[in-house]
Amino acid sequence: MEKKNWYNLSVEDTVNLLDTNLTDGLTEAQAAERVETYGYNELKQGKKKTFLQKFLAQFKDTMIIILILAAVISGVVGILESKEPVISVLDFLEKISDSFIILLIVIVNAVIGVLQENKAEKSLEALKKLSSPVSKVLRDGQILMLPGKELVPGDIVILDTGDYIPADLRLFEAANLKIEEASLTGESVPVEKITSVIEETDIPLGDRDNLAFSASLVSYGRGKGIVAETGMNTEVGKIAAILDSTEVTQTPLQKRLDKLGKMLGIAAIVICVLMFIIGSSYGKEPMHLFLSAVSLAVAAIPEGLPAIATIVLAIGVQRMVTKHAIVKRLPCVETLGSTTVVCSDKTGTLTQNKMTVEKIYFNNNTVDVENISSLTNELKLLITSIVLCNDSKIIIEEEKTKITGDPTETALVDLGLKFELDKDELESTEIRVDEIPFDSERKLMSTVNKDSKTNTIKVYTKGAVDELLKRCNRILINNEVRELTEKDTAEILKANTSMAENALRVLGTAYKDTNSESADNAETELIYVGMVGMIDPPRPEVKSAIEKCKTAGIKTVMITGDHKITASAIATALGILENDDEAITGADVEKMTDQELENRVKHISVYARVSPEHKVRIVKAWQKHGDIVAMTGDGVNDAPALKTADIGAAMGIVGTDVSKEAADIILTDDNFATIISAVEEGRRIYDNILKAIQFLISSNIGEIIVLFFATLVNWVEPLIPIHILWVNLITDSLPALALSFDPAEENIMKRSPVPANTGIFTKGMIYRIGYQGAMIGILTLIAYRIGIHEDPSNTILGQTMAFAVLSLSQLVHVFNIRSKTNSIFKSGIFNNMYLVYAVLCSFILMIAVLFIPFLQDIFNVVTLSGRDIMIVVVLSIMPVLIVEILKLFKINSFKDEN
Repeated sequence: MEKKNWYNLSVEDTVNLLDTNLTDGLTEAQAAERVETYGYNELKQGKKKTFLQKFLAQFKDTMIIILILAAVISGVVGILESKEPVISVLDFLEKISDSFIILLIVIVNAVIGVLQENKAEKSLEALKKLSSPVSKVLRDGQILMLPGKELVPGDIVILDTGDYIPADLRLFEAANLKIEEASLTGESVPVEKITSVIEETDIPLGDRDNLAFSASLVSYGRGKGIVAETGMNTEVGKIAAILDSTEVTQTPLQKRLDKLGKMLGIAAIVICVLMFIIGSSYGKEPMHLFLSAVSLAVAAIPEGLPAIATIVLAIGVQRMVTKHAIVKRLPCVETLGSTTVVCSDKTGTLTQNKMTVEKIYFNNNTVDVENISSLTNELKLLITSIVLCNDSKIIIEEEKTKITGDPTETALVDLGLKFELDKDELESTEIRVDEIPFDSERKLMSTVNKDSKTNTIKVYTKGAVDELLKRCNRILINNEVRELTEKDTAEILKANTSMAENALRVLGTAYKDTNSESADNAETELIYVGMVGMIDPPRPEVKSAIEKCKTAGIKTVMITGDHKITASAIATALGILENDDEAITGADVEKMTDQELENRVKHISVYARVSPEHKVRIVKAWQKHGDIVAMTGDGVNDAPALKTADIGAAMGIVGTDVSKEAADIILTDDNFATIISAVEEGRRIYDNILKAIQFLISSNIGEIIVLFFATLVNWVEPLIPIHILWVNLITDSLPALALSFDPAEENIMKRSPVPANTGIFTKGMIYRIGYQGAMIGILTLIAYRIGIHEDPSNTILGQTMAFAVLSLSQLVHVFNIRSKTNSIFKSGIFNNMYLVYAVLCSFILMIAVLFIPFLQDIFNVVTLSGRDIMIVVVLSIMPVLIVEILKLFKINSFKDEN
């Protein structure tokens, strides 16, 4: 069937096109035939990755591949080095112990990655649940209850309050029909539906008032519709298609670590080749040179880094839970810290998703509700009339008051409660005896209420101000009823316009005394009382959160399906729309090419009346500038953009299942401010990962200097492979891991985000890694030379002292890493007790290796004399003295300023 703009077609044309019957519906034979043609009314789901595929994907990382190669080479070397044949499995495992340890680290890292990153692709399953309710369908002239999946184009669906819409419908009956479409369009109030033809073409989803969309909810009234689209052809289906086609991109940290792995791999190869060439010039045996080169390769690669990065992020995930954020994909924790743009939905995210009366007009004057301290007679009558002319219900659940009904009407009842005018109490005295329900053509509602004490009868009417004024001939001002003049009308309409321009939804109210309990002629000769202006107000904490974004160099952008005037008013109040910022609509976005949108995107702060496709285009336009985009939202319509963004943050309370499954992070308190707390946590984690990288690489640089220099001057190697592997996996890894618990720096949210294209090795980082690595390497070489000074043939003593200084100096040096500028005594040693415990643990393990006989044999070390121990201690604490002096003269961080 050719794709149609169903809202442009009349009911008759729709019936003819779909070959159906409004009174009898389709026959069972027609329905069966159409199932064959169109398929079931359900959403297709892409093929999911198996656990094995996700596990194997963890090994695509460059550094992981290098580690696997290192493990294989280490295993071969272990067997070749052994002079004795392999006689048992245990003997074999002992010879490849280095290889086994490296592979174990790699596998553990992969398992953690899969468990944390197993981002279940349940988006389409959640959509299926929404799009497959049981519906009342007319078939063969009878009303049947059918599962939503069995509906076909041409079916006649009967709608009542509380029903989910099972497919996209062209409405042909609508009796006070209002449908909640917020999850699909972003509009904060239910849409009043019509049946007439809409002449305009290419209008936004939220303005197609003669259609009902799959996954939306009937909040009021009743109606009937013809199924026009099913399955993947519905508006929800289009969203499902976008979700299924969206690819998950690498996070900034993943890209940086991947680049780091390649650099380390190349560096290891280059150094090994140089070492081989230099060694050959000294006439050393090729096998000996090969073993030395492998030792150097092991020294160049921080084996523990992938696991440490993964564990640091996992710890960050647990911390995020305490900040009301559930992280579904591990690397996203760090990505938050790089966020430069937050694109936020309005309804339920920036606002409370609860209509609230903000202004009241009476006595020819507009006042803010919050400024009203007491009720005048006119104000009491105004509030009483809108509370009684109201179909909302007050429910007490677990000692909490809950108001159910149309959002506009619940706001009026809530206003009454603020001023102790309880609807139930009022109705117990003024009993409703008749009514004229709201009608979208009249735009009015009236009730007739009889006072049980005085037997007096009043008519209360509320509705659109212009329509209400046509029914009024008098006005209540300053406790006096007088004739309604043209001047009064002009003042009222002016106030109405002013409220509307401030994005307030306005309702007027009037009353009259009557002798009849009938509603006949109730809406004539009314007395105008006043009007109220309502809006879905901003969350109180959001404005300060947006200010915090500005100081942190993060731009906030509002993207909503609501009207432009409403979106602009909220954005202005929150500080999103200011200066030369622009507010445009989805229609404007539709007219732009991708290039035009990319050129203008930095100057646009508000997008109104947008579709899910527009949201995705906006996110991509920012990403093309190199920005890291976080997207917050709660509706089905937000899901594609949530998945496309670098970080998708869904609301946990009011958010739909679809948005939660598409997102990377779920905010359990539905608080926009939580995303800013999460950004702060992300920055802290990124800083701490950089500290760990600096610590590990500087340590490895020290090892490389030791081995390379020894080859250069034709010394016996100061360190053997097991020493290097022990330092890299045990002595270094525990303190590096503990750095993840370092507290955030005071200025962390007062600096700009790290650009996505900035690598790990900035000028400052290279400088610190270089000089600190050289410092550790030189101190280790000094220890080695002292050890072999008296007896050059006694290399085992020199190797023991070098091994001890290399390990212990790094345990001391880790405290230098915590701050580039502050002394360790100023930044505090004991404000990260995990680091203190990690250093103590590594220290105890190192002492065990140095002094327990059977461990001495394994590590090929000897017991040190008191003199040797003193030398080791002095050399090991030197890094603190050196770095403290450089910090004092601001030499430690001067490259950061260049």
